[in-house]
Amino acid sequence: QVHLVESGGGLVQAGGSLRLSCAVSGSDFRINAMGWYRQAPGKQRELVAQIGSDGTTNYADSVKGRFTISRDNAENTVYLQMNSLRPEDTAVYYCNRVPPYSTTYWGKGTLVTVSS
Repeated sequence: QVHLVESGGGLVQAGGSLRLSCAVSGSDFRINAMGWYRQAPGKQRELVAQIGSDGTTNYADSVKGRFTISRDNAENTVYLQMNSLRPEDTAVYYCNRVPPYSTTYWGKGTLVTVSS
């Protein structure tokens, strides 16, 4: 059974940085494309960054040039380095496979709050 644990969120001023981590267990991590998703208050969850099993990355236009996704297959962990944060980046951030392992299972997420 897959288990996802996100961490690293917090309160930061606009222009600041955060690094999120996601520990994955219960899956063959290294063969899966992984992604970071976020859900802002009152909005649908969206995929903001993804990384393939071969390390290929892709980003939503809203975060391109500011966020960097990476993975450590030895540690079954995926990271999201977030720089130049903006108030509109405020959201709960989740990691999951791309596409998600399940339509119903998500980790608890980690809250990122960016103050202006």
